Amino acid sequence: MTELGPIAWPPAPIRTERLVLREPEARDRAAVIELFASPEVGVYLGGPRPRDELERAMPRVPSRRPGRFMVDLDGAMIGQITLTKDTGNLRQAAGKVELGYLFLPRAWGHGYAAEACAAALGWFAGALPGEPVVLATQTANVRSMRLAAKLGFIEVERFEAYGAEQWFGRWSSVTSSD
Repeated sequence: MTELGPIAWPPAPIRTERLVLREPEARDRAAVIELFASPEVGVYLGGPRPRDELERAMPRVPSRRPGRFMVDLDGAMIGQITLTKDTGNLRQAAGKVELGYLFLPRAWGHGYAAEACAAALGWFAGALPGEPVVLATQTANVRSMRLAAKLGFIEVERFEAYGAEQWFGRWSSVTSSD
């Protein structure tokens, strides 16, 4: 289930200083295939998917669903951000909105992920004030751990899943002692 509750979807594109977060479009297809076929991107996600399989399975317009944003830099998709509820993959995330992000390796190291994720979290906080967001990543994924900290996620627990230690954090736009 990817429902985000009473949020009108899709929102107007979200603009930051350098980026636009928007719905998927037909022009994103090749970049989405590149993203999921990338060995660098897949290293902490169970490996890359075969390009020929992606070419056959990917629709002309990549899946549009509530909570999925394409991250656009100068008219080209460089990554995606997802805000999904109850993916069923981790019991820790059940019933909670989870932030996910994937960026093409050529976009790494420029602060795009932090800028885009902060914008998505800001939009979400405006749409559902006080609703917490969770994030899970492998502890071995140092870049993702740094991004989670930069975005203000607070560690809740560490656990084993998918054959590796996972880090699970929580973010809220409301500071409270809950």
